[in-house]
Amino acid sequence: MPVLAQPTSRGLIDGFIAASRALVAVAARSLAVLDEDNTLPQYRALIVLGTRGPQRAVDLAVALGVTPGTSSRMIDRLVRKRLVSRLRSRVDRRTVHVRLTEVGRTVVAEVTARRRREIAIILDAMPAEGRETLTVKLHAFTDAAGEGPEPD
Repeated sequence: MPVLAQPTSRGLIDGFIAASRALVAVAARSLAVLDEDNTLPQYRALIVLGTRGPQRAVDLAVALGVTPGTSSRMIDRLVRKRLVSRLRSRVDRRTVHVRLTEVGRTVVAEVTARRRREIAIILDAMPAEGRETLTVKLHAFTDAAGEGPEPD
């Protein structure tokens, strides 16, 4: 018989909420350096495309948890910025995929490098004891959330 998980404690939930605020702040600062017109949702779209590869607009909308119309408008803005491009399928000409451009890959790489540096500073300020356990638990959390690693 499977062992049922215990209800999650409020303290653990509150800890993750506080940590997520700190991580959103790190993400926002890393994006602010690039261009004031790049938003967190747009960057999230770039990350999805970078980790999952070319996507149909509807699939990108599902991955981002937005409506297809919102996804389409976001894609239009990202195309204008030359961060993504549309690619018509050779198999089915009605199908259009969205993919990162080289400029988009560069943006993701730059933002990721900035985030890595800032997170390293934060982690270096924490006690070294327990870091390996924290690493395992964070990967488990990421997997449970359905997120893949950011591209290097």
